[in-house]
Amino acid sequence: METELLRRLPASTFSEKDNMKVWAWAIGSVIVISLISLIGVATLSLNKTRLRAMLLFMVSFAVGGLFGDAFIHLLPQSFEALGINIKTSLYVLLGFFIFFILEKFIRWRHCHVPTSKEHVHPVVMLNVIGDGVHNMLDGMIVAGSFAVSVPMGIATTLAVILHEIPQEIGDFGILVYSGLSIKKALFLNFISALTAVVGAIIALTLESRMKGFATYLLPVTAGGFLYIGGSDLIPELHKEDHVKISTSLMQLVAIMLGIGIMALLVFVG
Repeated sequence: METELLRRLPASTFSEKDNMKVWAWAIGSVIVISLISLIGVATLSLNKTRLRAMLLFMVSFAVGGLFGDAFIHLLPQSFEALGINIKTSLYVLLGFFIFFILEKFIRWRHCHVPTSKEHVHPVVMLNVIGDGVHNMLDGMIVAGSFAVSVPMGIATTLAVILHEIPQEIGDFGILVYSGLSIKKALFLNFISALTAVVGAIIALTLESRMKGFATYLLPVTAGGFLYIGGSDLIPELHKEDHVKISTSLMQLVAIMLGIGIMALLVFVG
């Protein structure tokens, strides 16, 4: 049964010829994702009202990107490669619970509410450690997607970037509010982000030793994206008691735009 399953995996899963290409795409992508950790400094000149409006748009855009990648790319590819069965569904649930556990035991979560006395965040090192673990998982997710196919990797990288931008802005705000200098906050945020490179190396190494490992990451990734979008990001869009109709429409348009970009990548691929 397992041998038959492995024969059904995509032919693009790691061959010697494409090995260096996959490594180059994956490592290059996670380095770009890591550099996003420096974006927080660009928000220092913005007032809280403008920053809040920007974050709401980015979070909405990220919701569309995550859901779009999960439903348009990851889940169809997972069911095609692993079959439409309970086992594949369990891998999706595994991804869902991995991020639930990450929140519960490392106390990390996506949060984009400006830091204040009324809105308490975890202490500095707890935030850095939690974000580092999350970034390492992102690295594994991105590398695993590239191991299946370059178009799949590009779509997943874009989804990760969309949800990392508002997240890194929030992390930077937490560190600065906690009393760190701007330089130290940027440094710690960047070091935490670099764990994505470690995650990518781990995933690619495992794929080279265990053929088909990357394909099993696809449904896990889908579950993780659905959890982040549904549990962390969408609730951020409902936190204000009195939301203008124009704001709600803007959020809806941003979500649809994120989904639309993921749909367009199907034609590009």
